[in-house]
Amino acid sequence: MEPAASEQLAQWLLGSIELDAAALHVGRYCGPWRASTADRGLASFHLLLHGECYLHVPGQAPLKLQARDGVFLMREVAHFLSPSPDPAAVVGGQDMLPLAGARDGDGAEAGAGLACGFFRFRGTLSAMVVDSFPQHLVCRSGDPALRHTAALFDLILAEAGGDPARPSPLVARLVELLFFYLIRHAAQRETVGAGLLALAQRGEFVALLDDLLRHPGADWSIARMAQAVHMSRAAFCKHFSSVGGLPPAQFLLRLRMTAAASRLRAGDSVEQAAEHVGYQSSAAFSRAFKRIVGAQPGSYRRQLRTGA
Repeated sequence: MEPAASEQLAQWLLGSIELDAAALHVGRYCGPWRASTADRGLASFHLLLHGECYLHVPGQAPLKLQARDGVFLMREVAHFLSPSPDPAAVVGGQDMLPLAGARDGDGAEAGAGLACGFFRFRGTLSAMVVDSFPQHLVCRSGDPALRHTAALFDLILAEAGGDPARPSPLVARLVELLFFYLIRHAAQRETVGAGLLALAQRGEFVALLDDLLRHPGADWSIARMAQAVHMSRAAFCKHFSSVGGLPPAQFLLRLRMTAAASRLRAGDSVEQAAEHVGYQSSAAFSRAFKRIVGAQPGSYRRQLRTGA
């Protein structure tokens, strides 16, 4: 992905995702154990605060996680964590212990310290963005591009010493920040088969996508978009739909409503948001916004002010 396009895309992604994180438990496992956040129908996360363990996903090789690594499961995924690379080695569960506790012979914390919980992505627009990513993203402590996340792990550890089943609310807020750092990183690095990120990784669409993100209110007809990538209209529609997962007109509509929602969150009036994304008629804008977002723009804006 070219740097200019990837940075523009990353900023757009960060402004488009609305989420709430909830920490389910923060503590320590010792001995034979198994932990999972599956079967809840939600995105989830596991942060390894100390020790090591393995992520097991059916059909995939075990993934080793070390201290200050994290895995973010972007949607419901069958999985479990265990201390062994062999998925059949551990067959039982164990209660989570307080994070501070027994130490091994070298003075290090015994077992594996974990912070686990869930994400709820709010609205159609967030789903559109999240669906562009692989089923799980991994935050590696040794990745130089993610070095700033070390400070977030320090803060999470500082909040993580109490009852495993009743973690501090600050843990969830810190996890949200960590997630956004990882999203920005992934937008520039991940290779995907289809969707928004796939478009940004295809050279023929990079300049067009950059222009769409910068100028969502321009007169983007199919003919103009096809001309921008030097294709016939038929070839453009076929190729764009294959790579992006949506026909160009539907993609443009969702992109515009994402941009409009971002402007509403920033305090713009409905009329200002409509103008920003190319609508001269507030009524037409409201119909399009409700079709994509699921609420009238005025109601959406009021909910933001009231925190509903």
